[in-house]
Amino acid sequence: METRAPEGTDSPPATLAPARTGVPTLAADAAATPIAAAVTTPAAGATATDAVDAEGGGRVRGVAGARRAGGEEPAIAVLGVRHHGPGSARAVRAELERLRPDVVLIEGPPEADALVPLAADPEMRPPVALLAHVPGDPSKAAFWPFAVFSPEWQAIAYAVEAGVEVRFCDLPAAHTLALDADPVLRDPIGELAEAAGYDDPERWWEDLVEHRGETGTLDVVAEAMTAVREGHVADGTEALREAYMRSVLRKAVRDGHRNIAVVCGAWHLPALTELPPAARDERLLRGLPKVKVAMTWVPWTHGRLAAAGGYGAGVASPGWYDHLFASPRRPIERWLTRAAHVLREEGLPVSSAHVIEAVRLAVSLAALRGRPLAGLSEVTEAARAVLCEGDDLAVELIGRRMVVGERLGHVPDSTPMVPLQRHLREEQRRVRLKPEALSREHDLDLRKPLDLERSRLLHRLGMLGVPWGTTRQARGKGTFRESWTLEWRPEFDVALIEAAAWGTTVEGAASARARDLSASPHLNELTALVERCLLAHLPDALPRVLRAIEDRAALDSEVRHLMAALPALVRAHRYGDVRGTEGLGPIAESLLARICAGLSPALTGLDDDSAREMLALIDGVHGAVALMETDRWLPTLAGIAGRAGLPGLVEGRVVRILFDAGALPEGDDVATRMARAMSPGNPPARAASWMEGFLSGGGLLLVHDARLLATVDGWLTGLSPEAFVDVLPLLRRTFGAFAPPERRMIGDRVRSGPVAPDPETAAYDDDLAAGAVRTVLEILGKA
Repeated sequence: METRAPEGTDSPPATLAPARTGVPTLAADAAATPIAAAVTTPAAGATATDAVDAEGGGRVRGVAGARRAGGEEPAIAVLGVRHHGPGSARAVRAELERLRPDVVLIEGPPEADALVPLAADPEMRPPVALLAHVPGDPSKAAFWPFAVFSPEWQAIAYAVEAGVEVRFCDLPAAHTLALDADPVLRDPIGELAEAAGYDDPERWWEDLVEHRGETGTLDVVAEAMTAVREGHVADGTEALREAYMRSVLRKAVRDGHRNIAVVCGAWHLPALTELPPAARDERLLRGLPKVKVAMTWVPWTHGRLAAAGGYGAGVASPGWYDHLFASPRRPIERWLTRAAHVLREEGLPVSSAHVIEAVRLAVSLAALRGRPLAGLSEVTEAARAVLCEGDDLAVELIGRRMVVGERLGHVPDSTPMVPLQRHLREEQRRVRLKPEALSREHDLDLRKPLDLERSRLLHRLGMLGVPWGTTRQARGKGTFRESWTLEWRPEFDVALIEAAAWGTTVEGAASARARDLSASPHLNELTALVERCLLAHLPDALPRVLRAIEDRAALDSEVRHLMAALPALVRAHRYGDVRGTEGLGPIAESLLARICAGLSPALTGLDDDSAREMLALIDGVHGAVALMETDRWLPTLAGIAGRAGLPGLVEGRVVRILFDAGALPEGDDVATRMARAMSPGNPPARAASWMEGFLSGGGLLLVHDARLLATVDGWLTGLSPEAFVDVLPLLRRTFGAFAPPERRMIGDRVRSGPVAPDPETAAYDDDLAAGAVRTVLEILGKA
């Protein structure tokens, strides 16, 4: 999957994980082509052919901002831009309003020309992105993101408002997705910043353009970019893209346009002002590989515009840039006021006086550093020192909420969508769940119809590979509660396009996907699938999945597979009453019967890794049995507890389960069993494994049972130094799993003296106990 260096981008698609093999990463070129403007005017007496010679080549000439004085020759203005820059966006908009072109060419996929009118829809709210994908193979997809502060978006907005034709002029997506594009390695902006004595290209660009925005600056950057590119010979994908841009420019002239504006990455500006013979470009473009593509608009997020998210053409602070574009007047005061509001929402005390002092500090820092306007570094330092009082967590909160931002764009309903996308939008409205870029927590009560429908929608999307919601530990107890964390990500639209092959509605597609997954040969996957079908309420898919389980269970003789499958099936059965589904008890009972019959042989000849795996399976089955009405399990464990040849880990765990359940055979004593397991006749490693298995249920047992603690303490103190070193890793793993309070109490008991009381000196003092006894009897009403 790719992310195209957005609006009028100057670079090939940037990789958005997961990357498509062969798609280039947007390195320098994307970060490198800031706003520059070169407006061309043919020399006096020249003809259109002189300006743009379709056969013999030519040069697009002129001074930035100039207009043709008269005649029939076309005036061509090439505006070189950097993606996602507020100063750049304002300058491009102002230049277009001055030039009033009759056609605007924008770097982007030509397949999107028909989608431009949607930009005029009031429901279209950036950030948004053009999405190109190959029908039938959605893994081949590319995005071209746009923010409101993107120069290319402002060019589109100007054109649709003025009724001017817009054409995208980059290499078509049909070729881009078929090519193994090569990466771009140069960073022209970094080179210019270094030449200017800056160690931070972003800061240099902000000082030069974003914090100034004068039109004349664009000419300076254009000249600088031309100088940086001097001697550079384009090749590979870059050469193809620039050849196609020139061909679109020539076609615009042939179609009779006389006032043409081109908005492209500044890196490409010299390639469009020098026009070689058309035949050369035609030869270069002839025979390119091609695939069929579909194009649409999709919502985007500020987080996905951030360079930190892996987007090569991204900016470090999209939220900050959005603020600069929306608040050209008094941006520092407005920013720090918003920061104070964010902190107050989190319960942090921030007054108006804090804001005033923070503004003064930011302005002073900018003056000391010789900057035309306080930048992000200055306002962040001011916020840290004054608003946050040095608290880094509060600064991180401002960064997450404001510097990067949490805005999610929106596309109108008239946007081309696959039926599944459109149905999901309807479902989101029906259950009143709004997709947001901000991660939000939702606690659902499944006894309420609306919450139950929300749960089913989220589970169905999970079945389709669209994890809009992720489950977390529910607050409170009860199977009727679910807790979710919801966060919408732009790549979910691609996942929906891919899932559209399963059906036109969310429920129908999820059911078809579940039926397809029922072909899995693994029993544990099938039982987990039953649980997912119940949670998603997919009654059409459930019968096939249950038949598949019966078929696999009848053929699968491996006890481990049955043990791995049982817990999910029992959990699914537990949800039956709440979700109105039929019980799955008979299937679970059948699996448990086969597990009990085959458990003892399955415990023979286990190595350490196999024993640890079996321990997890036994715990899983034991937890599942607690939800079933059965008396099979504990007698099975009692029957194998004393069997010779059991791994120490498994034997210790089985004894602990029986002890906790009060199911040890009559006359059997857990302290005696522990003493026997830790006797000198057993190897120290086996004794340590037995203890690990026994104590894996928690350490409070040692706190409250002095005999067990004495046994463990006596065994440890009786080990030789060599044996102690050998078992130390096992001991650390055992005691390290205890909660800190448990470890502390065990240590206190050991430090307090003999861990087992002397029976001859431990007599009770009846007089001291009498008061406590009377109090307990009064509480029980028996005094």
